[in-house]
Amino acid sequence: MSGGISQDWEPVVIRKKPPTAAARKDEKAVNAARRAGAEIETIRKSVAGTNKAASSSATLNTRKLDEDTENLAHQKVPTELKKAIMQARQDKKLTQAQLAQLINEKPQIIQEYESGKAIPNQQIISKLERALGAKLRGKK
Repeated sequence: MSGGISQDWEPVVIRKKPPTAAARKDEKAVNAARRAGAEIETIRKSVAGTNKAASSSATLNTRKLDEDTENLAHQKVPTELKKAIMQARQDKKLTQAQLAQLINEKPQIIQEYESGKAIPNQQIISKLERALGAKLRGKK
């Protein structure tokens, strides 16, 4: 073979990349290292298992709540409004369900307004005014 061609008999070594930090921590890798007798270092994180963010601010909030003695209550539907809705609905000969369908709300909402349990919502009240053709809120 004389054309300048020769064979290279040096061994070629192909290496895998060293394991990443996550791979070194997974259970299989740790167990394999234990079996091989390699040294394994365990480090406990200083804040492991504690939700510091939640526990530190909670005491401030609870103290504020304890100090706050105000009696807070939702605004209820005034009696005049309840009666006005019922009267206007009955004048139009509509059921609560029909009225609810007219204003695209659930029948339960009409029931809550007429029983006074609902928290007044100006949008719903204006829908009711349009559907019933009556002024339900105070004179504007």
